[in-house]
Amino acid sequence: MLLDEIDKKILRLLQEDAHYTLKDIANKINLSLTPVHDRVKRLEKEGVIEKYVSILNKKKLGNNLTVYCQVTLTKQTYDTSEGFNQAILEMPEVVECNYVSGNFDYMLKIIIPDMERYHHFHQKKLSVLPEVSLINTVFVISEVKSTTVLPI
Repeated sequence: MLLDEIDKKILRLLQEDAHYTLKDIANKINLSLTPVHDRVKRLEKEGVIEKYVSILNKKKLGNNLTVYCQVTLTKQTYDTSEGFNQAILEMPEVVECNYVSGNFDYMLKIIIPDMERYHHFHQKKLSVLPEVSLINTVFVISEVKSTTVLPI
């Protein structure tokens, strides 16, 4: 799908603040309301805009620890990966899970309150999965950049 400059301006604004009304967007890009409405509806219909969400402050919710886990599976087969994928989908602590290339199979991002809760998660949820062979854990000391804004 080709995006023109007006589409890109609309998307940049919505990434900045999804609360912008169509009227706000129209004013900011000097376009009338109807074409802005039509473009936003088209971008939604075509899946460029997947959904609108609120971004929560994890620390104010008591989730003070960010952890990355490099997970190696017992076998690199479809069934093993599918079993692992299904188990991860049931773990709310895991906010990202990516199947990757390299020396391990998956990279997980885990948001959790503290080290004690991570230890429980590691021992009782992650390491007990039959598909898991090895877990290498990295703890975030300081977050330098975190954004949901995609380059357009």
